[in-house]
Amino acid sequence: MTKDEVTEDTNAYRGFIKALYRTIDGPVTYFREKVVEPNQKKYPWYHQKFRRVPTIDQCYDDDVVCDFEANAQFKRDRAVDSEILGILRQRYEDCMVYERPDHAKQCKPLWDKYKESEEAWFIKYGDLGAYADARKAYMKQKHRMVWEKRHGRLSDLTG
Repeated sequence: MTKDEVTEDTNAYRGFIKALYRTIDGPVTYFREKVVEPNQKKYPWYHQKFRRVPTIDQCYDDDVVCDFEANAQFKRDRAVDSEILGILRQRYEDCMVYERPDHAKQCKPLWDKYKESEEAWFIKYGDLGAYADARKAYMKQKHRMVWEKRHGRLSDLTG
């Protein structure tokens, strides 16, 4: 027997099942390969991309939908910024474990970047509480700007 004779199936039932499978699967596979895959957008990331929406200061007072979108955008931004801060903290901690505390000068740039990011996060989101929304954050920013206009930057006063 040759190799072709061994692979050829003479069983009528199996031949019928294979023909039935090709009849059903053939058009589906053809449609997927020729229509769907060429028209798919390929993205190098795996998360959903949200378009930027108007901020709370661009919304009218009675525009409930704009307020909702601004709050959703604020919560997404807060979650992303918190995750970035967590990653920076983890990098510093990993460096300290790897380098040991007695060789901490290699980790100093990571510490400085983390503290700078932590300060920026606290300026934007700190003291807002668990139920923070875009309007509270906007008011906090406004009050900070008024205070800095009257008294100068806090960093200029402390050091």
